[in-house]
Amino acid sequence: MKNFYEVDIKGYVEKLPVLPLPSGINIAFFNLHGNPPLTEHCGKELAKLVGDSEVLLTAESKGLQLTHVVARELNMPLYAVARKSKKLYMQDGVCVAYGTSITTGKKQEFYLSKHDVELIRGKKVAIIDDVISTGESEKGLVNLVEVAGGIVNKKLFVLAEGDAKLRQDIGYLASIPLL
Repeated sequence: MKNFYEVDIKGYVEKLPVLPLPSGINIAFFNLHGNPPLTEHCGKELAKLVGDSEVLLTAESKGLQLTHVVARELNMPLYAVARKSKKLYMQDGVCVAYGTSITTGKKQEFYLSKHDVELIRGKKVAIIDDVISTGESEKGLVNLVEVAGGIVNKKLFVLAEGDAKLRQDIGYLASIPLL
């Protein structure tokens, strides 16, 4: 029998399975993949928080469909995607290294294509992602925006996990504890 944590995300109640991480911490696992109603709801709610941002940036992979919904709601024809591996078409883009995230347990890198660098340069950028916990991935995305010549305008998440809910520099729809 699985353990679940129930969260109310602006009127959408979701049961998140509680999963152990190798570090010994348990998390309430939030997964947008394969859940169109949840993704639509969260994307529409986040779109209300974007304000005067001119460009959206997300990290692959769970942020992709979420940011797609936000962009559609705001009539933004394009958004930038930070890749976690360098693709062949990204030879002339930029790369930043960042710390260890709670779910990967190892140092990572973000890559941005030249096209996305040009999309971001000189613009106010809203970072969109599913969950913020330790903030390591968020720091990497902020660094990527700065390296690309953009200005971080908003940092928006569906869920703030653990102490992330205490941060004043982010926006989020609901909070969940580390278990």
